Amino acid sequence: MKKMNIPLMATLLALSLIVCPILYFAVGPMLDAVQLDTLKILGIIAGCSAVFCFVVGEATGNNSQMDKLWSLLPIAYTWVIAVKGGLSLRLVVMAVLATLWGIRLTVNFARKGAYKLKFWEGVEDYRWAVVRSGPAFKKRWAWALFDLGFISVYQNALVLMTTFPALVAMKSDKPFGWVDAVAALLMLGFILVETVADEQQWRFQTRKWAMLNEGRRLEELPAPYNKGFNTTGLWGRSRHPNYFAEQAIWGCFYLFSIGAGMGIVNWSVIGALLLIVLFQGSSSLAEEISGGKYPEYEQYCQSVPRFIPGRKPKVF
Repeated sequence: MKKMNIPLMATLLALSLIVCPILYFAVGPMLDAVQLDTLKILGIIAGCSAVFCFVVGEATGNNSQMDKLWSLLPIAYTWVIAVKGGLSLRLVVMAVLATLWGIRLTVNFARKGAYKLKFWEGVEDYRWAVVRSGPAFKKRWAWALFDLGFISVYQNALVLMTTFPALVAMKSDKPFGWVDAVAALLMLGFILVETVADEQQWRFQTRKWAMLNEGRRLEELPAPYNKGFNTTGLWGRSRHPNYFAEQAIWGCFYLFSIGAGMGIVNWSVIGALLLIVLFQGSSSLAEEISGGKYPEYEQYCQSVPRFIPGRKPKVF
């Protein structure tokens, strides 16, 4: 099983940021005054969010502050763009779809205990504790630098960039067409896939932990719970069906910029591309953790595709 290489991922993410200005000046489209003013508003929101995530994360030791905002910020960004763009049909549809995506993801994260009335509390994503314990972060200042640069600044920038297709679509005078309709239907479909995948995982893990909390050992549980990880439903065809759907959702969101007449390739694709890079590292980290806990996980990785669903192997 391939382990997550943090230095390599950091290098790839840093280099990928160079792609955005290159595409902007080489391919376009250039932003007009209204779009630049809108981008300034979005940048202020993202900047405030980055400061909040860093300060609260360092003060509380809970580094899931950005995880809590991940599903909420695109809703705010797309509606700001829609309003500044005159509430055209295309922009409203994009904002509604981003809202549906955000509500679904927020509910899924909330039922895991992420949100509390004391906003700085809540359950932290289990992967951050694993990353913090790594040899690269033995010194406190090293983790603080990672928290600032990657968790707070980079992830906020990435979330903002995923909504750039809406920003470039602001200047379009093309009516809502078949490309937009296809993009909307595909995005809705992948939101549904992600919903099903998360629900299957939630039910599996809830049932597994209910049995374990009764005092039973993992190997004593009935199949498939005795494996420790989910191999049922979509999880028998893809190791990360939710991640696959998430990447596809923002790829579909980019299609709206094509429908707006901004060309097949334009600089707003940067958000979708960076998300794909991020999920390569995120999935590797999750698999490294699962592989260390469950003996059969290595075989699962060899039998089931990482992202794109395939035929379910007989062994699972």
